[in-house]
Amino acid sequence: MGDWLGEAKAKQVYLVLRDRILSGTAGFGARLPTENELAELHGVSRVTVRRALGELARERLIELANLAEMGRCTKVKLLSFDYVPAQGAVAQALSVAADQLLQRSVRVRSVDGSPFSYLTTHVPESISVTFTKQELGSRPLLELLERAGVQIESARQRISAGLATPEVAAALDLRIGSPLIELVRVSFDQRGRGVEHLHALYRPDRYAIEIELIRSGATGTKAWSPVVRKIGAKQRLPRATNRTSPLM
Repeated sequence: MGDWLGEAKAKQVYLVLRDRILSGTAGFGARLPTENELAELHGVSRVTVRRALGELARERLIELANLAEMGRCTKVKLLSFDYVPAQGAVAQALSVAADQLLQRSVRVRSVDGSPFSYLTTHVPESISVTFTKQELGSRPLLELLERAGVQIESARQRISAGLATPEVAAALDLRIGSPLIELVRVSFDQRGRGVEHLHALYRPDRYAIEIELIRSGATGTKAWSPVVRKIGAKQRLPRATNRTSPLM
């Protein structure tokens, strides 16, 4: 981390945003909140926010060239919030008993009034009781998890293709059966416990996933591998940008 980052508040904002990007919570194409929104969210000045964003840009985690566009707000609409018994693939992924309750929420994220993602999350009851429906509708889930004392250490993620069901099609303003980018991510804390299961569906015309690759291995057996860059004591896979980008 650059010494120029300065004050402790700027470092705190930087670390929170960096963790969101590295954990995949702010995936490629996801637009960061505006400077004003970040300042209000973290209780700091816009100057402090700019310092944090500058460090993220220096480490190539965001693209400052697009910061001027962040005034176009990204909004989240909470469609449902309830508690359901753990079952099936979700219970297996989180390694929880079938009778354990999970907090299930469904949210739609939009940019400039246009919906681009349909997000379904499951969180163990022991964690989710620390936040309310109103809070989830207005604050990032990662922030609420961190407030509950959860420290996300790793995640397992799968990306594939899916189709829009009638419910999803209505929420994303698509025809039933339209192709979607499907992402499933399970996040784990420092003790290896499953703390969040995310099932995300994205409109491919409004969201893109980009991975930098490098040819590695011995001559004659080289294969494509994701680029890994060191950041302090940690490593990361290719960056997430600060905006929603359509596939080209």
